[in-house]
Amino acid sequence: MKKILIIAALVSIFNFQFSISQAQMQAVFAYSTFYSPKTDMPYVETYLSFDAWTMQFQKMESGTYRATAEVVTVLKQGDSVCYVKKYDLNSPMVTSLDELNFSFLDVQRFSVKNGIYDLEITLRDKGSEQNASTVTEKLVVNYDKKHPAMSSLQLMSSVKPTQTENILSRGGYDMEPYVSDFFPEQVSQIHYYFEVYNIDKEVGEKQFLVLAYIEQQETGTRFERQQSSTRKQGAPCIPVYGSLDISQLPSGNYNLVVELRNKDNQKLLYKKVPFFRSNPSVMEMALSDFATTFVGRYTDEEQLNIYIDALYPLASSHERSVAKELIRRPGLEEKQAFLYRFWQVRYPMTAEAEWLKYKERVDHVQAVFSYPRTQGIHTDRGRVYLQYGPPDFIRDEKNFVSVNKFGNTFKGTTETMQQRGTISNDDMTSPSQGHIYYLPYQLWRYNKLPTDDPDRVFLFWDEHRSGYYTLLNSNARGEVQDPMWERRLSRQQIGENVVGEVGEQFNRGY
Repeated sequence: MKKILIIAALVSIFNFQFSISQAQMQAVFAYSTFYSPKTDMPYVETYLSFDAWTMQFQKMESGTYRATAEVVTVLKQGDSVCYVKKYDLNSPMVTSLDELNFSFLDVQRFSVKNGIYDLEITLRDKGSEQNASTVTEKLVVNYDKKHPAMSSLQLMSSVKPTQTENILSRGGYDMEPYVSDFFPEQVSQIHYYFEVYNIDKEVGEKQFLVLAYIEQQETGTRFERQQSSTRKQGAPCIPVYGSLDISQLPSGNYNLVVELRNKDNQKLLYKKVPFFRSNPSVMEMALSDFATTFVGRYTDEEQLNIYIDALYPLASSHERSVAKELIRRPGLEEKQAFLYRFWQVRYPMTAEAEWLKYKERVDHVQAVFSYPRTQGIHTDRGRVYLQYGPPDFIRDEKNFVSVNKFGNTFKGTTETMQQRGTISNDDMTSPSQGHIYYLPYQLWRYNKLPTDDPDRVFLFWDEHRSGYYTLLNSNARGEVQDPMWERRLSRQQIGENVVGEVGEQFNRGY
């Protein structure tokens, strides 16, 4: 939904006005697009809100006063005119020119095919000698019955049960649009409406989450107090009406954002609409306000650096760059804000719970996989553990040997085979063709990774017998894959393209 203010001889993206006689006629224009599943046709609604005190009111024969605006709406595709309507819009009658402290609304609706259009609005105050003024906006319409979609996100002034069907009626309610992007101090709630189409094509009849929140335009900061969530059942057309309390929202530029998420918390669709809030009685949120959230308990900046650094396996390339810069310099509050936003963006309703689950992984990795001068979060095992969680099975071998003598295969650790008498001390110190000695290794199996097939395996090896393990091979998508890995692990005792005992373990997953 685009908002435009109208000014004479000057047109800008968000507002334009035009002068009339001794006053300036001011009108706010907006539009929304919707889709009708019954007719399989999109349609456009246009909204014009006029400030009565800026118009020229004429005295009628009845002794009352009325103003009239001439409105011309034209929809074009290139040089072709697809829709045109010209009409006179009369203001409400007043008995005195001292009663002009009100605005009045005009709503129009017309069907249109999918496409890219130029929407042209021309206004003229018929009580004034001023010329008409015109503004043109680009209009994109793209709906069909095969794909999920959302209508425009529409700000609402009021929603009341329909008594008599009218142009504002929709779904049994009269919905009056809020045709402005300005919310003064006396407005304590922001109401919104939108429609969801064909979401059943994505989720079937299962439920999905509708999440609404307010974010700061400049920083993307979300406000915990200004958010709501509801669950809806999949269907061809779903109307959604909601409201958020903005009484404690400080002055500033914001976005109202609505997201649709499936049961796996994946974002399906979203819309946002900008607005400005004037609320001088509420102090503006500062970085220090993040101290009141769950990240406020982390005041040790060195520890906070570790937690931010540990986000690397989950972070986007942009987030990694920001994190690297934050860690490089001091700034506790900035780091708290980054940690908070990282989880709030991904899990708007359960950010703290998801962080605490991840923190358990970080603490485990630091305790178990750290190595002199290398933190656990920087090791290969630490990275895999952080990214995928604890494995479902671990095989840990320090001295695994496979022995093949006279056609019989004896497998086990050097200690157990010495006890059984299957290898001698000479065998231990003098490798022969019949003995396969493996360097220390760990085999991790995951029964199911979130974005991969079942039974994914990671094999880590201690190449220098120092206790420091690196990832040697994996069958997981996007991970290290080395066709010669077992030959390296066996110190070249396995021939090329030969699968030894550890290779069989890898293929089995245990």
